[in-house]
Amino acid sequence: MSAEQITNDPLASLDGLVDGAYAQLKDWSDPMHRLGEYAGDNMMIRGASTDAFYEFITFSRTPNNYRLQNFWDYGYKAIAQASNIIKMIEEGQDPEIDSKLGECYYIRGMMYFYLCRAFGRPYYQAPDKNLGVPIVNGTPDDMDNLQLPDRSTVKEVYEQAISDLKKAEAMITENKGPAYASKEAAQAMLSRVYLYMSGTYSNPNAEYAQLAVDYATKVIESGQYELLGHDEFMTYNTIVPENNKESIFVVKRVASEFSGYDHYYGIGGMYGVVGGMGWGEMYASAKYLDLLNETGRNDWRPDSKKIVDARANFIAPQYVQDDNGNYTNVFRFIKNVYDTSGNVINFNYVQAKLNQNGGNYTCTETIDGVDKTYAMTPVDASQQIYSIQYSDGQTYTGVIDYQMSLNRVYPMFYITKCSYEGEESHLHSPIISRLGEIYLNRAEAYAKLGNYGAALTDLNTIRERSIPGAGYASLDANNAPELIDKERQLELAYQAERSYDVFRNGEPLTRHYPGPHNAMEDVPATDYRVTYYIPQSAINAYPSGCTLTQNPTSDAGVILN
Repeated sequence: MSAEQITNDPLASLDGLVDGAYAQLKDWSDPMHRLGEYAGDNMMIRGASTDAFYEFITFSRTPNNYRLQNFWDYGYKAIAQASNIIKMIEEGQDPEIDSKLGECYYIRGMMYFYLCRAFGRPYYQAPDKNLGVPIVNGTPDDMDNLQLPDRSTVKEVYEQAISDLKKAEAMITENKGPAYASKEAAQAMLSRVYLYMSGTYSNPNAEYAQLAVDYATKVIESGQYELLGHDEFMTYNTIVPENNKESIFVVKRVASEFSGYDHYYGIGGMYGVVGGMGWGEMYASAKYLDLLNETGRNDWRPDSKKIVDARANFIAPQYVQDDNGNYTNVFRFIKNVYDTSGNVINFNYVQAKLNQNGGNYTCTETIDGVDKTYAMTPVDASQQIYSIQYSDGQTYTGVIDYQMSLNRVYPMFYITKCSYEGEESHLHSPIISRLGEIYLNRAEAYAKLGNYGAALTDLNTIRERSIPGAGYASLDANNAPELIDKERQLELAYQAERSYDVFRNGEPLTRHYPGPHNAMEDVPATDYRVTYYIPQSAINAYPSGCTLTQNPTSDAGVILN
């Protein structure tokens, strides 16, 4: 389609052009999820992997990673497509044309933000000095003498994202549902951008916190969206976006985009097996399971299922049945793993055989053919929670449960939040914004403004939706960081937010739970590995005479203030 055709009849051309910009988001959303989620503490993997995404889990950052390259490439393709439409078509001709141009501004602004939070330092760390990503708004006019800029600062990239999102807010007049950008989608993203700029709890930026509140309020009071009720929320992942009244913007996927064995390679394919498809090699972390069970045990056993926290319904433990369909009772707990010097170097699950004598229980663990039996002490017998004094001298607490299938040595706690959208498959439309997040954005921003009453109201709106009657009694400067962070982790798990949430507030990532990662290493927010490397292929492809600066390769290169 020529520029002249587009100029002569922009409305006829525009739908196809804008659809092309949305299409770029489909391929981009896969690495987007893996970068954001795998570097967090909601999941674990069954063992070392040769896949490029394993570097995201282990923090063994390298610039030669094809998934990282895809995130960069498809992100900039979306920026280029959106920018070229904005450059080709003059605004002000027609409200309908302007609304579609506004969608392009949303795509571009959202993409700059997502790229910058991956490749740039957290905003509270010298945003005017640290580098974000290059600002390249469209295909350069002179391709024969191509010149591309180096990376702009984090501050400059955020300013670009905000400018684009505000333009989208002003121009979009039609809300066509969550598969398309809308005024409210722009406001939702602005609430998150300003939240990222609002500093840490110990050193908040009141101006940006207030703007996060303002934009969150616009979305909440728009009347366009509703929080799903408790029961319906438990099936959130199964509702197609156009029928989901909580979804604000998603990257819409449809079944026809997947054929043959494609569902193996979708986001949900690593988290479980559905319809015989999926690797099922990544599971809910023990840390996340503990959070779900904090107010009461979630019992997933099929014949005694009891979900205390609605979000536990997105976890599906894989229980073992014998040929007659019977289950085996075990006592499951997590124990320390030691090196030869007696230092704790990791953790592992134990599924010990359960023995019952009247109302008393013991459990037996078999190691190298030798049985060791332990007396079990009730912690909460009504929930079948017990403790044992283990052979290493430690007291471990666990639960009576059915034996679970193991992948290598890890129980398979499947994650279903990225599967089952409208059908029995791994079909999933990655969530960019939904109303639950917006309440949590406002709660955190209120807390950073010292308005703990308003923060508590928003926080409990989300918490009590999932755990009725379990709202927090009070919120203050001492407990707000912990409680708000906990609720964000519970609510937004498997939406690619977690690692960024930890680091933007200056907190360390702690992963003291079973898995092949370095469980004893905490990753501070000041670590050079908080940011991903610029893909080496992108650096190599830069025009002669132009520079694309790489991120620091050690802590010595990190600028904090």
